[in-house]
Amino acid sequence: MHNNKIAQLLTCFTLSLSAMTACAAVSAVDAQALKSTLTPMGAERAGNADGSIPAWTGGYSTVPAGFQQGHRTFDPFAQDKPLYTITAANLAKYQDKLSDGVIQLFKDNPQTFRIDVFPTRRTASAPQWVYDNTLKNATNATLDSDGLVVHGAYGGVPFPIPKSGIEVQWNHQLLWRGESTHSKYKVWTTTADGQRVLATAAEDEAQYPYYFKEGSAESSGINYMMAIQLTYAPAFRAGEALMVHNVTDYVQGRTLWQYLSGQRRVRRAPSINFDTPNPVASGVNFVDENFGGSGSPERYDWKLIGKKEMLIPYNSNQLLANADEKVMAQRHVNPDYMRWELHRVWVVEATLKAGKRHAVPKRKFYYDEDNWGNAIIDGWDAEGTLWRTSMTTPFVAPDIPATVNYCTGFFHDHRTKAWMYNCALGDAGNEQYAITDRRRESFFSPESLTKMSAR
Repeated sequence: MHNNKIAQLLTCFTLSLSAMTACAAVSAVDAQALKSTLTPMGAERAGNADGSIPAWTGGYSTVPAGFQQGHRTFDPFAQDKPLYTITAANLAKYQDKLSDGVIQLFKDNPQTFRIDVFPTRRTASAPQWVYDNTLKNATNATLDSDGLVVHGAYGGVPFPIPKSGIEVQWNHQLLWRGESTHSKYKVWTTTADGQRVLATAAEDEAQYPYYFKEGSAESSGINYMMAIQLTYAPAFRAGEALMVHNVTDYVQGRTLWQYLSGQRRVRRAPSINFDTPNPVASGVNFVDENFGGSGSPERYDWKLIGKKEMLIPYNSNQLLANADEKVMAQRHVNPDYMRWELHRVWVVEATLKAGKRHAVPKRKFYYDEDNWGNAIIDGWDAEGTLWRTSMTTPFVAPDIPATVNYCTGFFHDHRTKAWMYNCALGDAGNEQYAITDRRRESFFSPESLTKMSAR
């Protein structure tokens, strides 16, 4: 034990400054802020100076009358009217509150792209046991192996008072979205001339062992998420399947399996990672741009820039209440169905490590302070030119309770002008995002995947 502790300290000493500070949990005194000035998840409890961001008062957990599990089409704020609208004509007045990629969308589409800004609703919430675990994590959670391994965290935000960029990224990967879920979604891609293609229609089974209520940091394994995607359309891809085990120990590495109907067998798929073109989206985006940024953080240095007020997509239930194709315009989402709000976000800059390879050597991430979901990723190419932008569109799920920042959102390639509507839920009926009974761990095994795919 003594030698292990010395090794951990030496590892911390040799890391870069941003990773080194990640090795230390906060003090018990500092953690008490989660009961006063900070929310139980680590956001600033107070509103901002001019009141445009209100105080957090517990989030939103009012389940509507007649609610049916899996239906996410209700809009608790349908009565809200836009406070103001941003167009290419008045962009200069607001661009300090917008990411570079969103500004580029105005430049590329000056006649059609706009942002309607609604009153800020701080809906993020979680069960009390998640808050209790977050408080424990604040003083217990640490990172080692250059930030690739999380220790001492379970069932809550691992680093609610972050000291480094990589801690914020881990908060995003381990965000609260329920224990076990089922959803049915589509992935649409659109070319620059407006040709729309259904890349994938699939069902998704997922569960999050990190958030099993009865567990603990001592008893848990390394899998924080296990998910299976079963493709049923388009016809030439029907029967394909993917399975992933995401982990809290990227030294051991996450595991992916793939079933291709033409091969009729399940095989390991380690290449579906990092900047591999995403097969689910016909290669339009990269694999690690899904889910607001996923997978191992090993190829980047993560610099915590700080916190700022930004306009981001939020409380996006209107997207789910309308058919997918209805909310898709030619070059971008139809602005009539997008809700933007002013929120405080953590800003993290990721730059490629020396000796590592990635097609996107620089990225900037914007994480919502309330639920830790990544709202926007902007990416630059090797020449320093803005290239790619991903946006997630979180929706209110008061029955969980949570503001779910999952894969639903949009991706834009600023070079080719191709774009994607990812994990679109508008056509899914009562299977948009349902809380389900927990599956046995064996359900998420290669053998189980073979049986499901062969049906």
